[in-house]
Amino acid sequence: MSRPVIGLTTYAEEARFGLNDTFAAVLPLAYVQAVHNSGGRAVLITPDAPDVDALDGLDGIVFTGGSDVDPALYGEPAHPTTQVKPERDAAELLLLRAALAADLPTLAICRGMQLMTVAYGGKLHQHLPEVLGHDNHRPVSGPKFGFHRVDLAPGSLARGLLGESVEVNSFHHQGVADPGKLTATGWCPEDNLIEVVEDPALRFAIGVQWHPEDTTDHRLFAALVGMTSSS
Repeated sequence: MSRPVIGLTTYAEEARFGLNDTFAAVLPLAYVQAVHNSGGRAVLITPDAPDVDALDGLDGIVFTGGSDVDPALYGEPAHPTTQVKPERDAAELLLLRAALAADLPTLAICRGMQLMTVAYGGKLHQHLPEVLGHDNHRPVSGPKFGFHRVDLAPGSLARGLLGESVEVNSFHHQGVADPGKLTATGWCPEDNLIEVVEDPALRFAIGVQWHPEDTTDHRLFAALVGMTSSS
């Protein structure tokens, strides 16, 4: 039996291969491994030549982490710390809106969750330390990730998959200020920052602020793959 095919969005960045520097489509392999460990087959979607035909043949899609979403998309000037990739924003918004319109199972991670929020008319905090008064969501020293609990709303998709609460990793300096037409279903209890958003009108449309691909807890990936294989 063939595996469900899961698309993963990628970055366009300068990268080194051997002794050569080149512009490349790249993605941490942890995303691919999380899909494969969950029974899916990962395919990479590059940000160049964007078109909705990139969704053809996919059983689900993951919008991955990366650069900040351009605040012009939600009507605000850029904060000095904001770093954007407008070409990637445009390509992924095209795919995200098409995937949601087609009710294609969608998992959005970190930047992906923020892009999903903007697509639903929401807004972001551009620099959390100025809003929350701490750097806990992206440590400035020590380990790469911060760690904290996320509490999940009763009756939500997230709670059905992960339980009442879950310990998560954290590496982001922006966050959701207003979820727009999405439903917020998870929060960090330390500061009430939104950590999960969902569209309950769709079969599987969920965004999380943490990086489950960089943990051993791949339940969200397994749910995405299981959803597509049973649809």
